[in-house]
Amino acid sequence: MAAPVQDTGLQVRPISGALGAEVRGIDLNSLTDEAFTQVHALLLEHLVLFFPEAAGLGPQAHIEFGKRLGELEVHPFLPKLDGHEEIVVLDSAQGAKADVWHTDVTFSPTPPVASILQIVQCPPFGGDTMWSNQHRAYESLSAPLRDMLDGLTAVHVFEHPNGSFRSEAEHPVVRVHPETGRRSLYVNRMFTRRIPQLAAAESDALLQHLYAVAEHPSNVCRFRWNAGAIAMWDNRATQHYAINDYTERRVGQRVTVLGDTPTGDTPRWPHHDADTGGAEALRTKS
Repeated sequence: MAAPVQDTGLQVRPISGALGAEVRGIDLNSLTDEAFTQVHALLLEHLVLFFPEAAGLGPQAHIEFGKRLGELEVHPFLPKLDGHEEIVVLDSAQGAKADVWHTDVTFSPTPPVASILQIVQCPPFGGDTMWSNQHRAYESLSAPLRDMLDGLTAVHVFEHPNGSFRSEAEHPVVRVHPETGRRSLYVNRMFTRRIPQLAAAESDALLQHLYAVAEHPSNVCRFRWNAGAIAMWDNRATQHYAINDYTERRVGQRVTVLGDTPTGDTPRWPHHDADTGGAEALRTKS
């Protein structure tokens, strides 16, 4: 049964044991400061919030909702809603399908804080989205492995297929959340390329293990969309995956909140390629 949040009309129902909650009893078109404060607290607690009854959120209200979290992105190449450059249109008919686990834009030095997505058209079945809790993923690892990961970084890369855009950034493998102080895994299958403190084979093996942990069903929630439903998620501690199991058109409108610099522990080792003395010594002995 849904439970009220404090003394307001908000009704909150967790949708899994890992993360995610549905929120009802709120008008996002006329969001008060008090209501937003509570939504923000719920976001930090549940990491992704769903508003299944939010049909009718107008473009300007969508933008204003996002601006409460920070400055909004104007995406360099994704299609925009006419007259609203902050709103990206994700249309499956134009190839907007992200069926790989990822955290948004980790190839940027300052990845997004959060995104707010409204589905305006959805197929009668299929097209669900999954999110995974990266705090939980990190906390499930053994203490020795967590200790090593706390001292590593990872390189994230994106190159546009037509060669018009390339971005690369190096971030901690374990990110410390700037608002809650909790640690989370901060690597993802779509954009992470290597852990530079490790040899290539070591990096590949470790990343594959971390991806498997990050994507494990015990860390995941799944949301069934209806037209007009909205999801907002904390991009600093989640990954998501849009399930490509549908044929009819799916259209979403999204605003993205510009980010901060991911922080974690200071790296404890140099990049492996720079550690030529150790590598040369091994070659000499062989």
